[in-house]
Amino acid sequence: MDKIYVLFLALSLLCAAANGSVGTLTGALLEGAGQGITLALSIAGPMCLWCGVSRLMEESGASEKLSRLLSPILSRLFPKAWHDRETRAALSANVSANLLGLGSAATPMGIRAAVRMADGRAEASDELCRLVVLNTASVQLIPATVAGIRAGLGSAAPLDILPAVWVTSFCSVAAGLLAAKVLSRWYS
Repeated sequence: MDKIYVLFLALSLLCAAANGSVGTLTGALLEGAGQGITLALSIAGPMCLWCGVSRLMEESGASEKLSRLLSPILSRLFPKAWHDRETRAALSANVSANLLGLGSAATPMGIRAAVRMADGRAEASDELCRLVVLNTASVQLIPATVAGIRAGLGSAAPLDILPAVWVTSFCSVAAGLLAAKVLSRWYS
């Protein structure tokens, strides 16, 4: 990825030099960098809040209660992994963070679940592939990160996207899990 970024930057500089607009490019680069910092700071607060809530859920035992609530669905998606208490807790915390639209906060818990599910094997199991699909296409009930970005950019109603998020996230998860199921039968 670094090479691609450097290539685009070099091409932009060459084109700007050829067009005599290096000053315009430099101004745009500095403005974009400033906007990136502003955006990062505007979503840092909500992200820290939800990461803290996630940690409190683990400490208070709420994640164990949540795993019991999610048990009917997750035990069918991950029957082997569901027998291990730590994997079950990591899966539940990961899914709950994704339901809240906290992809970055869900990542450490997803990695913890994936490492436990991989158990040192070099080849990914069907359950591990389903976990990757579920994380990539996660169902989001409250898209907190996107709402934080929209609020940071001045949206008057940052959550007015909820119906579209619900429909697209449910469809993407269904399509992803169906594809994982079909491919697991095809390649087994």
